[in-house]
Amino acid sequence: MKTIDDISFKGKRALIRVDFNVPLNEKFEITDTTRIDAAVPTVKKILNDGGSAILMSHLGRPKGGPENKYSLSHLLPYLSKSLGVEVKFADDCIGESAEKLSSELKGGDVLLLENLRFYKEEEKGDEAFAEKLSKLGDIYVNDAFGTAHRAHASTAVIAKFFPTSKMFGYVMGNELKSINHVLTSGHKPFTAILGGAKISGKIEIITNLLPKVDNLIIGGGMMFTFVKALGGQVGSSLVEEDLLDLARSILAKAKELGVTIHLAKDAVVADKFDNDATRQIVAADQIPSGWMGLDIGPEAAKDFSKVIEESKTILWNGPMGVFEMANFEIGTKQVAFAIAQATANGTYSLIGGGDSVAAINKYNLANQVSYVSTGGGAMLEYIEGKELPGVKFVEE
Repeated sequence: MKTIDDISFKGKRALIRVDFNVPLNEKFEITDTTRIDAAVPTVKKILNDGGSAILMSHLGRPKGGPENKYSLSHLLPYLSKSLGVEVKFADDCIGESAEKLSSELKGGDVLLLENLRFYKEEEKGDEAFAEKLSKLGDIYVNDAFGTAHRAHASTAVIAKFFPTSKMFGYVMGNELKSINHVLTSGHKPFTAILGGAKISGKIEIITNLLPKVDNLIIGGGMMFTFVKALGGQVGSSLVEEDLLDLARSILAKAKELGVTIHLAKDAVVADKFDNDATRQIVAADQIPSGWMGLDIGPEAAKDFSKVIEESKTILWNGPMGVFEMANFEIGTKQVAFAIAQATANGTYSLIGGGDSVAAINKYNLANQVSYVSTGGGAMLEYIEGKELPGVKFVEE
């Protein structure tokens, strides 16, 4: 794996694909700076070498051309402050103005390009568009793990125009190292914790993880499909009826492989999907008609925490309940703190997927786990065993 540590950027212009797809409020202020903060060390390394940096990213999902609310210019104040330099801005990501600004850069300068997705050619992986982008730099650095699973012009196609001068930044390098560590060289027992609403989005992950893990903890809405598959009563809880047979086959496969699947013994149930709903705690397989499970119960949280704290490698993807609602966040919160405690005791923990990352950040635990992935979709596809275009084309 070729990374930015392998060369000096002195006198070179590094064209860096970053992932600055950050949330903005109605005043266009950044509400979560995680992705920008993650890219800062890569940019600083290049600047410290005496090179210059041209940053390109997408933001949001603009429809058919430029829209002010999706302009990367809104990121300039925070980005300049983070890097300690006045970041220049190109109001287009290709063309004469961008090429002129890029050609005038000196060592230590940073140029931010306007939103790549103002051009439909970006998502289409258009080769001519990728070639225009390639004119802006001498070296291509892919540091956008969050989009590595997309074969877009700036994440994959562009690499062909830098046959001998393409590499990964620190975000990409660390992401790949962390996931590979968990999947191939982590210490046992290895516990995967999966939550979220549905099994359908996690089938390939479960299939790929089963031969590798010792424990599979299943929480969130997806657990009720398993509970019903085992003959339990789940009331009005979320169930994927067409996947009951699949759930049974997963349980059978786990038994065959010697993997322990942990399902919640109890659940916090409500009479409607509302934070202020009437609540009660019942056995997870005896939920009354008209009630829905919205969190794991206290016994389940205790059981899961014990498994977590006895693990040496942990992968967490997906909350245990509707943690956005205060009355249904306890299970997710307890799992998050159990992971932090295990990490403090020497366990390697990888957190990935939007909601898991949001939970870790909500409870201020990001610095108490081993690694927080910046790319939910990309991380999941990599765990599923899929080839990521943004990795493949840089490594070629």
